[in-house]
Amino acid sequence: MARNFNEVLNAVIRDSGAEGAVLVSPDGLAIASVLPANVDEDRVAAMGAAILSLGERVASELDKGELEQLYVKGTKGYMIFTGIKDLAVLGVLAPADAKLGLLLMEIKRAAKQIEELLG
Repeated sequence: MARNFNEVLNAVIRDSGAEGAVLVSPDGLAIASVLPANVDEDRVAAMGAAILSLGERVASELDKGELEQLYVKGTKGYMIFTGIKDLAVLGVLAPADAKLGLLLMEIKRAAKQIEELLG
């Protein structure tokens, strides 16, 4: 099954121009990843689960409904975290010049495919 997850992650990268992607369990363990060599999979997984959990709490506390995505924007690019129900977290790294519309569309497509794979 990990092979299928890697295929989905590779498709997001290929079709959107992203730099990497990781699929994380709700408790912060990497399920699958396609990341640059200098990026620590375990650290990204733990941070992704933690930040999404915090984002969910903020959205709830401020009565903004269910959290859909969380964006981190730095001077060198983006990290976008998307919850896939209560099953997993999809994190995508993108360069600063990423076409966000295309990127968000590919993330949505990938999240749906991952949800189907997770059952």
